[in-house]
Amino acid sequence: MQGTLQWRVVPDAARRVAQRLARCCSACAGATLTAALGLTGTAFAAPPITVAAFPAVDEIVRAAIPEWKKIHPDINVIVVSRQIFDHHSAMTTALSTASHLPDVMTLEIGYLGRFSQGGGLEDLAAEKYGMRRYQSLYVPYSIAQATSRSGAITAAPSDIGPGTLLYRTDLLARAGVTEAELNASWDSFVDAGIKIKKATGAYLVSHVQDLKEIVIRTGIKPGEGLYYDAQSNVLVKSPRFVRAFQLAKKVRQYKLDARSAQWSTEWSESFKRGTLATQMSGAWMAGHLENWLAPKTAGLWRAAQLPEHGWAAFGGTFFAIPKGIPDQQKTSAWEFIKFLTQNPAMQIAAFKNQNAFPALLSTYNDPFFEQPIAFLGDQQARRVWREAAEHIQAVAIHKQDKFAEEVINTELDKVLDQGKDINLALDDAYRLLEKRAFR
Repeated sequence: MQGTLQWRVVPDAARRVAQRLARCCSACAGATLTAALGLTGTAFAAPPITVAAFPAVDEIVRAAIPEWKKIHPDINVIVVSRQIFDHHSAMTTALSTASHLPDVMTLEIGYLGRFSQGGGLEDLAAEKYGMRRYQSLYVPYSIAQATSRSGAITAAPSDIGPGTLLYRTDLLARAGVTEAELNASWDSFVDAGIKIKKATGAYLVSHVQDLKEIVIRTGIKPGEGLYYDAQSNVLVKSPRFVRAFQLAKKVRQYKLDARSAQWSTEWSESFKRGTLATQMSGAWMAGHLENWLAPKTAGLWRAAQLPEHGWAAFGGTFFAIPKGIPDQQKTSAWEFIKFLTQNPAMQIAAFKNQNAFPALLSTYNDPFFEQPIAFLGDQQARRVWREAAEHIQAVAIHKQDKFAEEVINTELDKVLDQGKDINLALDDAYRLLEKRAFR
């Protein structure tokens, strides 16, 4: 891996050295150095595009390069990949120092608010990009997610995560529970969990935090944020937060959650052992279950809409352009972003190969959506996910969303583990978030 990274970076550094020498010395000296470094004659005219990404977006980008080269044979693409947390930390540093900037920056939705409000990304709504002309091509809520409070569109959506309820048919059958009971309402969802636990011993959810994440996203008014409104007023004392905390408390009271955090060893083992009846997540979770979490459970899972049709989004990937790169690179970067996000073939390929649910609306009539999924008992589950994607409302982003999430999680833990009063917990969260609203 290290050798591969060196292979990618060194030629780019060499090109920059050659360009500087060519400008400072002479065209002859630059040409001689270029030849000595083994670079092609097009290196100066078309510098490569560097894309900073994380798994599995890095694989999507690499897979698209051969088709890109057919259209732009003179523009190479270099992919620099890091794990998701390391990637966003590196991008934060790059923007704050204006150094080591990629030409295309990949951002996960959970980090988008912070980056959008930071001022270091190009406004794709500007005339030279014209994103307003293209926004109708994408799922509407995905564009809203990338729009800052000032109206700037700071990134282009690539994939989205329509929320879904995945459940084990064998466990429901043993408990005499139907899908309708499971997702008719949040109260019936919890009641079904009580029956499942009594009949099978299986937990309803891996952690009450999962349930809370969806309930606080249910009933958001159009254009309203998750934790803050457009004027940075704090929203955590609203009925959706109260209800989320109440339901979470009931789930814990009846011992319906396994208390295992997502991506932990205990969490992944629960799928293999059949001790978890449901998982609420993005549509991409079905692919994870099939490919590596629990492949031997094929045929036992089904997909349904979230309780009370709580249309919610889980995850999503965006591509942005840093302000600090040369204008020529911005032009090439924008062309590459359009190629990845507005080309139906590229979007469907990412969907088929990496379970990246497309943000591009024109793909929704593709026959791939009608194909049965063997792992889900030949269910045409992509229809379920498409319906969810078409109903999800836009949630305005705020630069303090990540901090607010941490505060709410902490207060919920105090309610569940220390018996703290729900209203008091939300009052305390409110005061903390109000202090951070305008930072």
